[in-house]
Amino acid sequence: MTRFLRDILRQPDELQGVIDYLSGGARPTLDAAADVVRSARHVYLTGIGSSWCAALNAESIFHSEGFPVHTRDAAELLHFDKLPENSAIIAISRTGRSAEVVNLLPKARQSRATLIGVTNSGDGPLAQEAQLSLVVPVKFDHAVSVNTYSTLSAAAGALASAAVNSFDVSLAASLSRALSGTATALSRWRDQIANASWPAPSSVYYFLARSSSLGSCHEARLLWEEAVKSPATALGTGTFRHGPQEIVAENVRFAVWIDGQRMREQDLAVARDLGRLGASVMLIGQELYERGGDLVFQLPPIPPDWQFLIDIIPAQLAAERLARLSGVDCDSFRICSYIVEDECGLLHEDVSVPIEELHDGHARGA
Repeated sequence: MTRFLRDILRQPDELQGVIDYLSGGARPTLDAAADVVRSARHVYLTGIGSSWCAALNAESIFHSEGFPVHTRDAAELLHFDKLPENSAIIAISRTGRSAEVVNLLPKARQSRATLIGVTNSGDGPLAQEAQLSLVVPVKFDHAVSVNTYSTLSAAAGALASAAVNSFDVSLAASLSRALSGTATALSRWRDQIANASWPAPSSVYYFLARSSSLGSCHEARLLWEEAVKSPATALGTGTFRHGPQEIVAENVRFAVWIDGQRMREQDLAVARDLGRLGASVMLIGQELYERGGDLVFQLPPIPPDWQFLIDIIPAQLAAERLARLSGVDCDSFRICSYIVEDECGLLHEDVSVPIEELHDGHARGA
C-alpha cells in the first residue's frame, strides 16, 4: 500500500476530529475571526497550491449567502494587489512557511489589514504573526497534501459559515453523519476504481465542476500533476461549454462533479453528451443514476454547500490508482520541495548568482 493511499484512508477520522475541534475548543477563536470578517470592509481569501483550492471551497459558502469576498492566489495578492483600508485577510497555509505567505505578512502589517491564519502548524510564521490563528490539528501527510488539504478546507469553510451565522450544532451533526457514511463507502469506492477502465495511463484528463465543488476540481488537477506526474485541466462546467468542448474526442477522460442542488440536470446532460461523443466520464455527486457515467461515485447525504468536504476523496483514490497503473512513484516529488520557501526558479539554484550567469552556465553545459 502506498503512503499516499494510507493518508487518503485516514481522512474521515481526521476530518471528524477537526469538526469536533472547531465545534469545541476552537469555537471562541472561530467566533472572534468571524466577527473580524463581518466588520471588515474588504475580505480576502488567499493561499497557494492546495491551500488556494481550499480557499475556493470557503469562497463558495461566502458567496452563496450574499457575502462577497476576494479570492486571490497568494503570489498575486503579494506582488500585484494594493490592500485597501479596513481589510481582513484569511490566509490558508499547511505549514505557514510558504514563501508567498511569509512575504505577505509584512505587507499585511503595513496595510493595517487584520490577518487571520488558517494553518496546520502552530509554530509557523503565519500562526505566530496573525492576529487570530486557527491551528487545525492533523497528522501531516507523507508527501502529497491530503489530510492537510481537507482539514484546512473544513476550517476555512467553518469560518465562512460562522461569518454568515450558519455554523451550528445541526450543521456539525450533519457533517459528522456524512463523514461516517464516507468511511463506510471507502472500500466500495476502492473496488469500483480497481474494476474500472476510466483510470488509463497516458490519457488526457479534464475536470469539471461548479460552486462548492470547484475547489475539489482544481485540487484534483493538482493531484494529477503531483502524484501521477501527468498534465490535467480543471474548468468550471459552464466555462467548458463555451469553446473548450472542441477538445472532446474518443477516450478523453472527464471527471464531472454534480452539485447537490443546483444545475444538476444541465450538468448531467453535459456528462451524457460527453459519453455520446466517445469520452469516458467519471461522475461524483449525490443521488446519481448508476449508469450515468463509466465510473459513478455516490456520495452520502451532505449539505450541498459542504459537498467539497468529501467529494475530493474519490478523485484522490483515482489519482493513487492511476499512479500505480502508470508505474509512477506517488510518494515522492521529483522537483518540488515539500515546502516552497523561496520565489526564484524551480531547481533551487543559489539565488545570489545573477540570472545571466545561470543562463551562461547552462549554455556551457554546466
